[in-house]
Amino acid sequence: MGKVHGSLARAGKVRGQTPKVAKQEKPKTPKGRALKRIKYNRRFVTAATLVGGKRRMNPNPTS
Repeated sequence: MGKVHGSLARAGKVRGQTPKVAKQEKPKTPKGRALKRIKYNRRFVTAATLVGGKRRMNPNPTS
């Protein structure tokens, strides 16, 4: 086997010492056709277009 960076005694240290936060109850996410509809509206209908009619998937905030 290969060498290990650091001893395995420290494995899981950070996850073990972080406080447990209970999962919050959220409204259910749409599935299937309804999700496609939301994605289409988010990407093409309400999305802002750049110069030359271009559009970015993850645009930087314009400032």
